[in-house]
Amino acid sequence: MKPVAQADRVTDVRGVEVAPARVPKRIVCLVALCDDMLTELGMVPAATNSEILAHPDFLGGEKAAKVPVIPGGFIAPEVEAILSHEPDLVIGLEDTHGKLAPALKGATTFWPVQPQDWQDSVSYLRDLAALTGRGERAVAAEKRFRGKLERAQESRSEKTALVIFGSDANFGVAAPGRDIAAGLFPQIAEYPWRDRGVEGTYSLEEILAREVDVLFVETIAFGDAEVKLSEKMAENPLWAQIPAVRDNKVIEVDPEVWAKGRGTRSLGIVLDEATAALR
Repeated sequence: MKPVAQADRVTDVRGVEVAPARVPKRIVCLVALCDDMLTELGMVPAATNSEILAHPDFLGGEKAAKVPVIPGGFIAPEVEAILSHEPDLVIGLEDTHGKLAPALKGATTFWPVQPQDWQDSVSYLRDLAALTGRGERAVAAEKRFRGKLERAQESRSEKTALVIFGSDANFGVAAPGRDIAAGLFPQIAEYPWRDRGVEGTYSLEEILAREVDVLFVETIAFGDAEVKLSEKMAENPLWAQIPAVRDNKVIEVDPEVWAKGRGTRSLGIVLDEATAALR
């Protein structure tokens, strides 16, 4: 595995050049991939708008509560609040936060990321490690993740898996090419689900026909966080006919990690939880 040399500028996997004015120490995270990378590098964001740091395999609730939160949520983080933390670097998702670039220009360096698969996530980690002078930590994190993936591939399950997400009885199927965690599944299990585009959906009838053995559920909470997607889906009589439901193999997972994390630490947790359920 190649070492990571310190650098004052990098050109990332999407061709974006990132050249902070100084070695970044104060980093504001607008996307959970940023929090994931900083955790792997032994750093804590100056501020964040993600809840992933509260996960016990990240900072845990007590330490995460001490990290300032950027108001405005994921979709519309407030520029004034971002700049109040005097960041050396701000990392956001290109298709969501790219519109902030003009307002941040001249005050800080904005890095728009847009990973498409785990390889992109590793590349971003290595780039951030180069900028922060933490190459050894990045290499160690990459090695841990690749080791987990290799072991999962070696013990690939013959069971059919499915990952769905949603906030109520309306659900979506996490598909490789659009969802990074889902992109791991064809390597570790049967995963016959393909990206149907932004408007594409799968019906419960189609899912029933695939005879899903293990079903992972991401409840994306916008309102009542106590109501799980699996509980809402149970109101449909077809739900009970899915083998995974019948055999009590429906697993509610943490969407902060599974849906939003995107980095090596999050994806390592996904592999741990998925392979355990698929045995």
